[in-house]
Amino acid sequence: MAPRLCSISVAARRLLGGPGPRAGDVAAAAAARLPPSEGSGLCMVKEYLPKNFYSKDNEGSWFRSLFVHKVDPRKDAHSTLLSKKETSNLYKIQFHNVKPEYLDAYNSLTEAVLPKLHLDEDYPCSLVGNWNTWYGEQDQAGLVAQWGVQWCDHGLHSLNLLSSSNPPTSASRVAGTAVHLWRFSGGYPALMDCMNKLKNNKEYLEFRRERSQMLLSRRNQLLLEFSFWNEPQPRLGPNIYELRTYKLKPGTMIEWGNNWARAIKYRQENQEAVGGFFSQIGELYVVHHLWAYKDLQSREETRNAAWRKRGWDENVYYTVPLVRHMESRIMIPLKISPLQ
Repeated sequence: MAPRLCSISVAARRLLGGPGPRAGDVAAAAAARLPPSEGSGLCMVKEYLPKNFYSKDNEGSWFRSLFVHKVDPRKDAHSTLLSKKETSNLYKIQFHNVKPEYLDAYNSLTEAVLPKLHLDEDYPCSLVGNWNTWYGEQDQAGLVAQWGVQWCDHGLHSLNLLSSSNPPTSASRVAGTAVHLWRFSGGYPALMDCMNKLKNNKEYLEFRRERSQMLLSRRNQLLLEFSFWNEPQPRLGPNIYELRTYKLKPGTMIEWGNNWARAIKYRQENQEAVGGFFSQIGELYVVHHLWAYKDLQSREETRNAAWRKRGWDENVYYTVPLVRHMESRIMIPLKISPLQ
């Protein structure tokens, strides 16, 4: 090993002999000559460096940069940078997979109980929207086997919907996952206030007990709204709603927000943009975009129109690499939903 170590020393002398040696040249010489196992070789390179080239007090020294990748710390969490400053709203989205045979009963029970919480001023929460899934993630336990035959006619009807302005108005006709979106005015304190009060609400506890018999599974997420999106407001119907969910690569939320802050203007002409949210608790790095359309044909035309606008393609180009998984679901509002 002696000749190899000696050659490192010679290389270092040659590089450092002239005026103003560059740190990158020295590092390259060390990397080119030194076997991975020879830590002493770097020490010998270091010995021939001028004292002002390496200092324990100099964090930007070239030698330390060989081992430490310095990352400038971010000053704020992405939730602070991307969410609205003028409000302290927190959102909760719920996904309930309902047993197909209980769908009508589930809808009736939901429509009887949830509006009471929405209207009760003692609860700092309000309904934003309530839907059944029409297309997309549906009940995973035997939906096709139990519902396939009787839904054949509806399937043919759905093809005609592309040219129809009248989507199904009764959510009970639509099998699939139920989706509920709540707003808590006041953030986390409002959420905890509601939870504590509901523990003593006998009607709600009975509602949950009865509802549990109808469900196969449930999940939820706590969300914040993007600062550049519209805040969801009640809408008259009839409309269909699309919930597009993007699961991002960790660490890419800021980049996603920066691109969409510029791109959202391309999707405003028909007032189709309802709300944009990102997860805080539950599955993380998840984005939900909520859109409203008159029908499926209107959805297709609106989305195609966006591609004809200069700049929309750039948003797609820069955001697609950030996505690990994405899905779309078409939803029909329940009768109690403020978004109709």
